Amino acid sequence: MTLKPTDLAKMIDHTLLKPEATQTDLEKLCAEAIEYGFYSCCVNSSNIPLIKKLLDNSEVLPIAVVGFPLGAASSQAKAHEAREAVANGAMEIDMVINLGALKSKDYKTVLNDILAVVVATNNRPVKVILETCQLTEEEKIIACALSKAAGAAFVKTSTGFAKSGATSVDIALMRKIVGPHMGVKASGGIKSRSDAMNMIKAGASRIGTSSGIAIIRGNESDSSNY
Repeated sequence: MTLKPTDLAKMIDHTLLKPEATQTDLEKLCAEAIEYGFYSCCVNSSNIPLIKKLLDNSEVLPIAVVGFPLGAASSQAKAHEAREAVANGAMEIDMVINLGALKSKDYKTVLNDILAVVVATNNRPVKVILETCQLTEEEKIIACALSKAAGAAFVKTSTGFAKSGATSVDIALMRKIVGPHMGVKASGGIKSRSDAMNMIKAGASRIGTSSGIAIIRGNESDSSNY
């Protein structure tokens, strides 16, 4: 499988989620995304007003994370954060699943948590971050099914803040569970073109990485993925 660099770039969410990210860092992120033609810039929700301004008059979308990186905030808090992010210009929302509820088999809480964010986003696509490295195979399957049932647009592997990130095995499993029409986003530890292509071959339709430039150039990258 081969992809032109321009086509690959359109699958990348150019990501900066480090809490110490400065305005200069965010300006650089947006300039890079515009230059390389990435699909979006994915940032913490407090940075959406700036990102929206910087990306105006470009095709690059602003994306906000919600309940990040733990997923342990209340559903009401997540919904409020998502609603505010959308009001400030976010075009997609990446939310973290309630891991504790999932592991407690409290599936109603997990479903309602995702649904609260989906409803709050005014039809903007919602990606559900599963933090796959923390889950058993059964939990991954259930999390994908609950995300689909709640009306999420994507399931996503990782925050980039846990012990490990995306694997092609997890992507293949997620794709199998959600079917061909729902999005699957690979994120966490994707630092080279070969990493990205392995995820796409396994079924990923979007790549989240801070190493997008290295991926497009075909270089290896030492930058951390968030």
